[in-house]
Order: sequence, then structure tokens, then C-alpha cells
Amino acid sequence: MQDGKPNRRGQATVDCPPYTTKIIKAGALLPDTKALLSCWDPEQSVAENLRRVRRQNLLGKTSRSRTEDILAIFRQRYLGEESVAKALSRLVRNRCDANSIDRILYFHATRADPLLRDVVLEILVPQWALGVTQVSVAEVHWTLRQWVMAGKTTSVWSDATLRRVVRGLLSTLRDFGVLRGTVNKHIAPAYLPLPAFCYIAFYLKQNQTSGAKLLDMAEWKLFFLTRESVERFLVDAHQHGLLEYYAAGSVTRLTFPASSLEEYADVIARAAT
Repeated sequence: MQDGKPNRRGQATVDCPPYTTKIIKAGALLPDTKALLSCWDPEQSVAENLRRVRRQNLLGKTSRSRTEDILAIFRQRYLGEESVAKALSRLVRNRCDANSIDRILYFHATRADPLLRDVVLEILVPQWALGVTQVSVAEVHWTLRQWVMAGKTTSVWSDATLRRVVRGLLSTLRDFGVLRGTVNKHIAPAYLPLPAFCYIAFYLKQNQTSGAKLLDMAEWKLFFLTRESVERFLVDAHQHGLLEYYAAGSVTRLTFPASSLEEYADVIARAAT
């Protein structure tokens, strides 16, 4: 898990793996992802599920190559941990709030794609903090060029590739609800439904035993949240019985009414209906 905090603008995360151009073929893929999750069989292995998707053409694509592109991105984003696909499948099948699912998918997509993550953390978040909401395509392009020159990419990108990557990034963030606008894009008002917040908090808590440190994790900045905002979410979730949160001075206790991500997905889905 990447826990490094963003550095100054124009400088990529220190321990970040090389950036790729996968975003060109990916996008948010929300309808396709939800279609895959709705037919995901937790009793079958990943390989068996993917074979069934191909055999039955469950994505309804006329091009086999397009199906393979989507499955490759799906695998990268959601199949790295067995529990994630199972939990997401439960949320989709139990008809959890669509906005919550979209935000959770965005969260996992940023974890799987360091470039997508760093564009938010190192370009959009500092801009938002200054009260600037309009996104400059030229500035995003310039920053990515600096990252290429700094050797942060898997290869040297041409200007044409850079333009395609920037378009892919901005359209993906628009589809995930982070940006709005077709031609001129703006940072959208930060909105994170409570069920999505709780899912992400549980996921992060699996690898961060300290409740106090969890409040300061960089992942919350993906949703433009301050530490105070995270704490308000925790209090709200406590009041709704989705978790238990107690803070007294330097002592913080955070517990959940489930022992696994899959079980907690059921808790969230029931509360959201």
C-alpha cells in the first residue's frame, strides 16, 4: 500500500512505481465494471470467472480485443486482493447506493494507477486548497512532461502520447465524479457518501492499526478531505452504528462490526437500503 504523502507540485511521489499509459485504454469503465461485479461468482477462482466472462461475452462487446482491454484493467484495479472483488460484488448485488459504489471504485482505481493518484494529490488537491477550481489542461500537460523528464514513466512519451494521457486522465476523473465539464473542466464539489467512507475506512484500517494515524492518511485527500472532515465522518458513522469511534485526548479507538471486508460490505449495504 502506498502511504507516501504528496510532495511539492511537479514532483512525483518518491516511492511511486513508474507511470504507464494504461489510462489511455481504461477510463473509469463504471458500467462495464459494475456488469462484471454483478455476475462475479465468489465460489469460482479469478481465472474461472474471467473465462466465463469471455465465453459468454457478458460485457456484450463486439470486439474481443476491447473485452481483453477491459478485463486487463479490471484485473489491475480490483483483483489484486481476493477480498476486494468479493466485497465489491456484494455491494453491487445488494444494490448499494450507486454514488457510493462509484466512489469506492475510484478509490481502488487510484491505488492501482499511481499516475491517476498523483494527478489528484499533486495537482488538483493543492489547487483546490487555494480555492481554484478550474483545471488548466496546459498545466496538467506541463507537470506530466516534468515527470517524464524526471524518468518517472516506463518510457519517454512523445507529445502525442502526452496529449492522449492527459485527455484520458481528465475524462476518467470526470466520469468518477472528481471533475465536471466536457470541454472546460472544474474540480467538482467534494462529495463522499457515508457508506463509501466507511468502506474505505475499513479497508485502510486493515493495514493501519492506529486510529489516530488513519485520520491523517493521504488517501483521504483523494476526496479533498481534511483531518477534521474525516473525524466528522467517523462521528457520523458512529451515530449510524456503522463503526465505533471514540477519541479522548491522544487516545483514539476505532472498531468495526465485522471482521472481513466482505462481511463489512454486507453491513454497509444493509444500512444503505
